[in-house]
Amino acid sequence: MSDLLTPASLLEMMEGNRRLTLRVAEAFPEEKLFSFKPAEALRPFADMVKEFLDIEEAYVRGIATGEWVFDEEKRAGINTKQALLAECEAVRQRTRELWPKITAERLQAAEDDGFFGQGVQTNLSRLIYALENEIHHRGQGYIYLRILGIEPPPFYVR
Repeated sequence: MSDLLTPASLLEMMEGNRRLTLRVAEAFPEEKLFSFKPAEALRPFADMVKEFLDIEEAYVRGIATGEWVFDEEKRAGINTKQALLAECEAVRQRTRELWPKITAERLQAAEDDGFFGQGVQTNLSRLIYALENEIHHRGQGYIYLRILGIEPPPFYVR
């Protein structure tokens, strides 16, 4: 693992992205956060947030402890902006608590992916996927806000 990408620098990258994602969620009117979707095939932004929280929690716990559990239903009852934002912080706090166990060696370890059927992959690849998934959904949130006539937060402020 290079000096440019260390467990600490990866966590800081994740933190900056989460700060921006939280500002996107905060920009939504509460009702629209949980109900607005510009097309029937799409999901409300809150559902996307719950998805990337599920992925982060499952991957970080698995990488840090070897306990690989993916629970899509854990956040089903979250239906207020305050509760969703609190859950974002709670998941990230659990990540921070487990992070000291995520060493460069653990990031480089290749293990079978039991969640999405991707076969063997490195733990770093899993976390990069989780980060890309959040970024992808945040981009959808930006579009949703613009459709609703709401100016999204500046992208460059982390």
